[in-house]
Amino acid sequence: MHFDIFTLFPGMFDGVFSDSILKRAITGGVISVSLHHIRDYADGRHKVTDDTPYGGGGGMVMKPEPIFRAVESVLARGGIAEDAGPAGAMAKRREDESVAIILLTPQGRRLTQAVAEELAVHDRIMLICGRYEGVDERVRTMLATDEISIGDFVISGGELAAAVIVDVVTRLLPGALGCDAGAYEDSFATGLLEYPQYTRPAAFRGAEIPNILTSGDHAKVARWRREQALRRTWERRPDLLRSAPLSEMDRRFIEALEAEEQAPADPGGSEKEDPPSHLG
Repeated sequence: MHFDIFTLFPGMFDGVFSDSILKRAITGGVISVSLHHIRDYADGRHKVTDDTPYGGGGGMVMKPEPIFRAVESVLARGGIAEDAGPAGAMAKRREDESVAIILLTPQGRRLTQAVAEELAVHDRIMLICGRYEGVDERVRTMLATDEISIGDFVISGGELAAAVIVDVVTRLLPGALGCDAGAYEDSFATGLLEYPQYTRPAAFRGAEIPNILTSGDHAKVARWRREQALRRTWERRPDLLRSAPLSEMDRRFIEALEAEEQAPADPGGSEKEDPPSHLG
């Protein structure tokens, strides 16, 4: 897969692609990344890429011409010709499902693991990094094929969001991780938060790992992990349970958690017991 990133601040990516999983993915040919400086496609001696908003108001808005010129030039070099003129070329791009042109904006759809899996089927992803008060609306309506936000918070620009998307999508590509199945066992990949993880030593400062993890019974370990993931999700992100794929056994465990919560407090002050497990 190839990523094109269109930005006013390419230096922000200096360390992102030179370490860890992304570096290995680039070195191994799993992905390739090109940074494109939007200012290089602006007109005039001063290469102006922003202007004041029509209608007044504070801040500056990114101009459409440099962004259109940057994306269209890169696409033309990549084999998607402009032989039909701007309108025809745009229609051609929108029909080509192998290429996604994504505007990173707070107004976009929320990035989730499901959205990442959608993006992972593309051959090429183009990421337009917004800045300042935003991007001219015509970039959204006439150029972008998708809009994505990484969350309901304010950051200074789309560069951090672009790095997140590259990382999230790359992890889903064959060969990016040491174990390809690992990406599908992480939090959110299964629709749940991940179960607790432990490693050596078995006892640390008086805290011991659950005995079941050393039992050697792989089926019971798997069910324990599932129940712990269910419990953690129910406690911390119950909204995820509405769309998570749950078995009948999962549902019974959640019902036991709910019953435990609704039970009257023990006047004797004894500790609550865990809900009944379904480990067989």
